[in-house]
Amino acid sequence: METKQFTLDDLKRILIEGAGAEENVDLDGEILDEDFEHLGYESLALLETVGRIEREYGITLDDDVLSESNTPRALIDEVNARMGDGSQAAA
Repeated sequence: METKQFTLDDLKRILIEGAGAEENVDLDGEILDEDFEHLGYESLALLETVGRIEREYGITLDDDVLSESNTPRALIDEVNARMGDGSQAAA
């Protein structure tokens, strides 16, 4: 069974769909290690993003994922770890 990876492009798409993008932030730049707040995404926008990720990818992320994953790289790693360990939500 092929395992799909969650990528930066996936995250950017979901961020923009759910919360838009700040006019002065270039999401096409080197953002992997930028803090979400620096990118213009506050906690409500990130809650929406996590909810969209969970629904689209059929996974459940821990409640503390937002406090521990404050950069795109950290969130991507968490999503990929969850997708890879079989901890998917029941449909």
